[in-house]
Amino acid sequence: QVQLVESGGGLVQPGGSLRLSCAASASIFRMYDMGWYRQAPGKQRELVASITTGGSTNYAGSVKGRFTISRDNAKNTVYLQMNSLNPEDTGVYLCNAVRYYSYWGQGTQVTVSS
Repeated sequence: QVQLVESGGGLVQPGGSLRLSCAASASIFRMYDMGWYRQAPGKQRELVASITTGGSTNYAGSVKGRFTISRDNAKNTVYLQMNSLNPEDTGVYLCNAVRYYSYWGQGTQVTVSS
């Protein structure tokens, strides 16, 4: 069982930045592929960014060039740096860990509004 705890969400104006963190309880965190998903009201959950155990990254087209995913295996933490935020980025951001099974955090709310 892996527990994931997200933090760093909040209210930000368009054009602003936020950095999300996801702390994992897994003792072998480095062996998990990690991802950030977004759940917007009335929309399906979508993959925002992912990072493999080897450090390869993948981004949704809508965030490419604005968001950066990274991981610190020593701290069992994955980050999502979000820049140039716009109202379409509003939603609950959920952390995901995959290794044989898929684990989810409870999410952190991000609201982009003036």
